[in-house]
Amino acid sequence: MDTLQVTVDKKHLITIGERLYAESIELIRELVNNAYDADATIVEIDFKSDRIEVRDNGTGMDLKGLQQYFTIGSDEKVTAHISPCFQRERIGQFGIGKFASLFACNTFEIFTKKGDFTARVIFDKEYWENSGNVWSLLLEQIPIHPHMEDGTTVILRNLTKSFNLRDLEDRIKESVPLKAPHFKVLLNKRPVLPKSFTGHRIPILEGCSFGPISGEIVILPQSAATMDDVGIEIKVTQVTITRELFGMEYWGKDMARFRGELHANFLPVTSDRSGFIRDSEEYKAFQIQMEKIMEEVSKILGRLTTKQESRRAHRAIKEAMEKVCRSLRQNPDLSPFGGFPVAEGRGIGGAGKLPEEKEERFETIAPDEKQQRRRERKSRQKQPTIKRVTPHAIVKRMKFADFGVSVCLDNFGKEGSESFAEGTVIYINRDHPLFQREMKKPANFTMHLARLLTQEISL
Repeated sequence: MDTLQVTVDKKHLITIGERLYAESIELIRELVNNAYDADATIVEIDFKSDRIEVRDNGTGMDLKGLQQYFTIGSDEKVTAHISPCFQRERIGQFGIGKFASLFACNTFEIFTKKGDFTARVIFDKEYWENSGNVWSLLLEQIPIHPHMEDGTTVILRNLTKSFNLRDLEDRIKESVPLKAPHFKVLLNKRPVLPKSFTGHRIPILEGCSFGPISGEIVILPQSAATMDDVGIEIKVTQVTITRELFGMEYWGKDMARFRGELHANFLPVTSDRSGFIRDSEEYKAFQIQMEKIMEEVSKILGRLTTKQESRRAHRAIKEAMEKVCRSLRQNPDLSPFGGFPVAEGRGIGGAGKLPEEKEERFETIAPDEKQQRRRERKSRQKQPTIKRVTPHAIVKRMKFADFGVSVCLDNFGKEGSESFAEGTVIYINRDHPLFQREMKKPANFTMHLARLLTQEISL
C-alpha cells in the first residue's frame, strides 16, 4: 500500500502568528503569562517605540526546555499544569502563542539561563521564510557570568506595529494575574497595579458539576457609575477571557454600576484566549449558575436602591415639614391649627417668660378631673398613630401649634393616589410616577413634598 506524506508549509507558522490574536498587543500578555508559568516573581517590560524587552527572573530554560519551547503545539503545560516552585496553575495551553510576536516585529530574540546553561536564540522572520526546508534555528551558547541569575529575556526588534503605553497597561491589568502572590509586573520601571473598585461588594462562591465559580461583584455608587469597561470579567487561571453582562443590558442605566470578576477555571477557551467554547457542556452549566447569581444580585441592587432613596427621602421630608411649619407660623391667619404659641414678657424679645396663664407653677386639680385626664391619655396611647405601613415606610412627626401631625412615606402602587390623609396622618405615595420623577431632582424634591403636605393640611 502506498503512503502519503503529511507536510506543513513553514510560512503557515507565520500566518498563525499573524492571525492568532485579534490585536497585536496580546503578544505582550502572552510573554508576561509565560513568565508567570515559569515561577517568575518579577517581570520587567521596557517599552520603546522601536523595540520591546520583557525580562523575568523565572526558572529559565535549559537545552531541553528550549526544544520544548519551539515545539509547535506542545502539551507540556497541559500535562504539567502546576508550576514546580509556587504551585501556580499554568496559563498557557497550546504552545503557539510565541509566534504571535511575528505579528508585530520582524525579529524576536531569546536569552535564557537555567543553572549552568545559558543561550541565545534568534528567530528572524525574513530568514525563516527564505530558508527553504531548513527548520532549525541558530542556537548560541553564552559563557556564564558569575552574577547572572536564572530567567528569560525576550526582545522584539524592528517593530512593525505601534503600541500605546496606556493601552498596554490596561491590557496587562486585565489579562495578567497581578493579584497572585509573589508576582509583580513593572512597565518602564513602574509597577502595574490590579484594578480596584469601591462600592457594595458581593462575594460569590457557587458550584456546578464541573467546578467552582468564585470571585466578587461590585455595585458602584451612582456617582461613580460609568459605561467604561462595564460588566463582569470572566477569568480562567486568573486571566480575563471575556467581559459579560449576563442580562444587565436590560437593567437600564443601573448596568453602568456593575463591575467585578469571577473565576471559572473549568471553562474551555478558544486558542486565542479571547472567548469560550459556548456550545460546550461546561459553558452551558456555567450559564445556568450565572442566571441564579444575577437574580440574587438584582435583589441586592433593589435593596440598596431602596436604602439610598430612603436616606434621601428622610432628609427631604424633614426639610419640607420645617418649611411648612415656618410658613404657618409666619401666616397664622392661614393656619388650620390656629395661632402658634409665642413667648412673651421678660428677656430678649420676651423669650424668657411663658404666657400669664402658664406662669403659676402649681395647679390645683380636682380628683375627678385627674381621673378623666388619665383615661383620655390612656385612650390616646391605645390608638395607633399610623394605620398601615410596610417595612420600608418612612414616618416623621411634627407638632403644629397644639396639634401633632404624622407624615408617612410608603408604597401604595403606581395607580394609587399621590397623597391622602386619615385623621392627623398624611400619607405620601412613593410609587407615584410624579414622586419618582421629582425624587431624582434634589432641588425640586423638597418643594414637591412641601406642596403635598400643604395640600393635605389645607384639605
